Amino acid sequence: MTAGTGKTMSAGTDSSRINLLGEPESALAMFFDRLGEKPFRARQVMKWIHQRNSFHFDDMTDLSKALRAQLQEVASIRLPEMIAEKTSTDGTVKWLFESAGGQAVESVFIPEPRRGTLCISSQVGCAMDCSFCATGAQGFNRNLGVDEIIGQVTYANCRLPMRPTGKPAVTNVVFMGMGEPLANYRNLVPALELLISDHAYGLSRRRVTVSTSGIVPQIDRLGDDCNVSLAISLHAANDSLRNELVPINRLHPIDELLDACWRYAAKHSNRFITFEYVMLKDVNDSPADADQLADLLSGKLAKINLIPFNSFDGNDYARSEADTILEFQARLRKRGIVTTTRRTRGDDIDAACGQLAGKVRDRVRSPLGGKGRKKV
Repeated sequence: MTAGTGKTMSAGTDSSRINLLGEPESALAMFFDRLGEKPFRARQVMKWIHQRNSFHFDDMTDLSKALRAQLQEVASIRLPEMIAEKTSTDGTVKWLFESAGGQAVESVFIPEPRRGTLCISSQVGCAMDCSFCATGAQGFNRNLGVDEIIGQVTYANCRLPMRPTGKPAVTNVVFMGMGEPLANYRNLVPALELLISDHAYGLSRRRVTVSTSGIVPQIDRLGDDCNVSLAISLHAANDSLRNELVPINRLHPIDELLDACWRYAAKHSNRFITFEYVMLKDVNDSPADADQLADLLSGKLAKINLIPFNSFDGNDYARSEADTILEFQARLRKRGIVTTTRRTRGDDIDAACGQLAGKVRDRVRSPLGGKGRKKV
């Protein structure tokens, strides 16, 4: 049973039937057309699944009995299987979801008084090989399907109690879990469509954020295909250091990446881009680093989110001292850049930023960095 709705969280386990959970409106309309039904059936079913958390066709009383029986034969609504749940002392919740082949992915819910943010995964592992990230250390296995991505949101809304306003627990979704979302573009965009659709989750575009290490061609595609918030895992202000921290930089260096960011912002009413910057002691946290970062972003449509490093096994980095982070932030603010420091949440259950690792077996692709992980 679910905590928020009291409904069971599955509608069949037959994988031979199409899983409607991950089908956006356009795909569902074509599905119903093949069944000889009108396209509006897509919107009806989407509302049952994503707004009413109803996963049994018999409950969908605005569909004819004949159609409900037909759907039982050809379709199902299957959520990912949760295999572990941990709750932090600060209220953060981490779920481990089973994936095919003994793999597992993680998502994290961060409760706050005015919002509930769900950090979701887009891949089993990650090939970007960022040297400070636990997911990258796991290697890469495969992309998640749309149903596996959206299922994390649906599960959270079912599992968690409603907000005092009567709205679902999840008010914000960030693609900052396992994987590089723009490397799974084919499944990312339909998932985004569901998140912002008035017939599904109905989230504001500003409450859905795609975080990327910087795949420039896909940033341009996203700018054309879907208007959501964009965050860039920057972490260094020069190419020499970023090549080591974020190896995709060797393919798309900083100047090329920033040009893509400003093009994205221009396409969407000059919306600000968030730049994430992990604070690594004696690596990227000097006053000179702050000044170089300010030179890049001052006067631009940019805001900076400083992230205290969260340690994990097998990594030699250390978190910058608290005073160093405050001084770094003050130096950026003095240059007129909106700068915040992310409050660490869920680190006692390895749910903090950079700590998500899941379970990745049978790595089918080498990490982008190629030769493993090292401290700069």
